Amino acid sequence: MTETMRVAASGAELRAAAALLGVAPAALAPELLDPGARLLLTDGAAAHLRRRWTDAGRTEAVVLRRSTHVTGRSALLAVASAWGCSTVHDAGTGRVLEVAGPPEDAPLPERFAHLAALAATRVEVAVALARDSGRDQRKDDGSWSIAADDAAHDAAVEVLAPLGVPVLSEERADPAVPDDGPWVVLDPLDGTGNFRAGLPPWAFSAALVHRGEAVAGLVVDLSSGRRWAGGVGTGAWRDGVPARVREGSTVVAPSGRVVRVPSTAWRVRVTGCTAVDLCLVADGSAGAWHDLDRSGTHVHDVAGGLAVLAAAGGVALTDDGAPLRLRPDTETLIRFAAAASERSARELIGAVGR
Repeated sequence: MTETMRVAASGAELRAAAALLGVAPAALAPELLDPGARLLLTDGAAAHLRRRWTDAGRTEAVVLRRSTHVTGRSALLAVASAWGCSTVHDAGTGRVLEVAGPPEDAPLPERFAHLAALAATRVEVAVALARDSGRDQRKDDGSWSIAADDAAHDAAVEVLAPLGVPVLSEERADPAVPDDGPWVVLDPLDGTGNFRAGLPPWAFSAALVHRGEAVAGLVVDLSSGRRWAGGVGTGAWRDGVPARVREGSTVVAPSGRVVRVPSTAWRVRVTGCTAVDLCLVADGSAGAWHDLDRSGTHVHDVAGGLAVLAAAGGVALTDDGAPLRLRPDTETLIRFAAAASERSARELIGAVGR
């Protein structure tokens, strides 16, 4: 079998995988829409995987069905790595393989992608264990700070430390960043208010930034398991399927007491989770996003989604129409519009006004 296995994303691919695995399409249909499942397919071979936790508390990618021996194939190992799994487990043979990370001399974006996925997995556990522990507090801007925020920060920073670059986070003071040096910025738990209320989505967001550009990013909707990843030269992905922007009339916007509806929009969605909002523009679910009708947004809220957006072909322009550049400063607010094209972004800026 070749190494060109892809994640099935259509009804035709679902039926092809079902035929190869010897099951009815109805047995696999729900898996096509489940972020915790993958159907891998290539000419003459298919595999059905699910993500799960072991009794020891480790995450693994389980090969539930396969049409031929595929457990050691790079496509399965890549799925496991993107899921933040430690192992791949073949349920048929009992074989277990460790998921090795990139070598230390691998390009920084490649190492970031692997460790960011592991960090998201650690955060999943940390926020669940921290739920309802500690005292909830309102910050000066009206948003919530809860025990889960600190737990998520500590879990993520520990995993990302081997990258050897400064890590900026909403939960801590900014470290020094060398001029022209790379840095990581993360929001360990974006949408804290949603998390506290039990209202999805809430997300883990991380980005690798160099010279003002988010060159790689990961956003994981921790409430559903949806994952968006992207980087310069690698493209953008949603749950293992290539993602691409598309023009549209749906605009997503940050939560607030008042949301201004631009004349270019037929509808406005407010999710309460900025990282996910930008990814919805990146995968074509929405046409644009903006915070032009308010004081702005912080770099940790948007960097992960901006990396995915750029990799998917989208653009982000400041309120004066200039390309957005990111700075290692989690205090300063930035205002911009994100859209499928520069034309759409400029139309949105003009429609909302300054």
